[in-house]
Amino acid sequence: QVQLVESGGGLVQAGGSLRLSCTDSGRTFSNNALGWIRQAPGKERELVAAISRTGRVANYADSVKGRFTISRDNAKNTMYLQMNSLKPEDTAVYYCADRNWVYTTTPDEYQYWGQGTQVTVSS
Repeated sequence: QVQLVESGGGLVQAGGSLRLSCTDSGRTFSNNALGWIRQAPGKERELVAAISRTGRVANYADSVKGRFTISRDNAKNTMYLQMNSLKPEDTAVYYCADRNWVYTTTPDEYQYWGQGTQVTVSS
């Protein structure tokens, strides 16, 4: 059974940092392309960052470039999102998602999703 579990969300002041983690079990982790997708109230889902199976390829939304870093540790079946210089507009529920084999930056193409973790940035 595939299970993705996010952790690390919370309340932080603007300018602060958070590190999200996502553990992925039930399949061979290194076969999965991964992504972080967020959704704020009343807004469309937005891909924040995506990372390939090996970690060599990554893409970021323009709104987070230079502030967020996606990474993965295939030995630990875990993906991370380091978020620095947080802004109130980063407030959203953050989901990790995976797709078997094929790298994608399109949220709808991910096959499995976690339950989400809330990130709230106060001004």
